[in-house]
Amino acid sequence: MDGIVASGSNGEWPLLGFQEKVALFGSCADLAAGKLKVIAGIHCPSTQETLSLGKEAAAAGCDAVLLLPPHYYKGQNTPESLLAYFNTLADSIPIPVVLYNMPGNTGFNLPPDIVVALSSHPNIIGIKDSSGDIVQIASLCRDVAPGFGVFAGSGSFFLPSLAVGCSGGTMGVANLFADACSDILGSFRKGDMERSRQIQLAMIDINQAVTKRFGVPGLKAAMDHAGLYGGPVRLPLLPVSEQVRKEIGDIFDRFRSYYREGLS
Repeated sequence: MDGIVASGSNGEWPLLGFQEKVALFGSCADLAAGKLKVIAGIHCPSTQETLSLGKEAAAAGCDAVLLLPPHYYKGQNTPESLLAYFNTLADSIPIPVVLYNMPGNTGFNLPPDIVVALSSHPNIIGIKDSSGDIVQIASLCRDVAPGFGVFAGSGSFFLPSLAVGCSGGTMGVANLFADACSDILGSFRKGDMERSRQIQLAMIDINQAVTKRFGVPGLKAAMDHAGLYGGPVRLPLLPVSEQVRKEIGDIFDRFRSYYREGLS
C-alpha cells in the first residue's frame, strides 16, 4: 500500500512501446515525488531489451523493477536457464528487482525452489505471486531468505496470504479501493481478524469483476465509474459493453456502500 506499479498487467504493458514505457516511468516517478515508491514493470521478450528498460527505469527515478520470467519459450525454461536469466538481470540493473509470478497470463508458474534460490541474491528483494496457490505462497513465506518480501498478487486472497506470512500485496482492486486494502492489512496487524475477514469476504466480488471476469477493460470501466480515469483500452483488448459496464458499476456501489456503512 506504499507505492504504485507502472507498466504492470493492468497498465497494459505488452501493448506499450519501449519509449512509451520510459515516458510512463518518468511521469509516475515525478508525480510520486518521493511520497510513494514506484515499481516499474520492465519485462520484454529479449533479455537485452529488458536490461535496457531496467536501466531506463532507474534513470527515471523508479525505486524498483518488476520482472516476469521468460515465457515465450516456456517449454525451454529449466532451473539453470531461469537462474541465469534472473541473476544476469539482477546483477546489472542498478535498482532492486521484484520477481513477478503471473501464470494466468504467462502460462508458466515460477517454481518455488527457484524463487527460494533467488531470494538470497542481494538485489532481488521480493516477489509478487498472483498464482492464487495459497500452499505455494505459504511455502515461499516459510522458505525464502530473511528480509525477502512475499506479496499477494490479488485482492481475492489478500488476507489468507497475510495469515501465512506475506508482508503486503500488489492488487488491481487497490486502484479502486486502496483504503479498504490498507484496512485489511492494518486490521490484521492490530489483531482485528474479524474486521479483516469481513472486508476480505465483501471484496471478492468487486475484485473478481476487475480481474478474472472482465479483466483490464473491466477495471478501466470501474475506474471511470468511480470518477477516476480508466479510459480506453488498446487492441487486442476491447471495451466492455454497456450492460457489463452497468453490472460492474452495481458491484462497485455495493462494495463501497458496505465498506462505508455496513461494517460491524
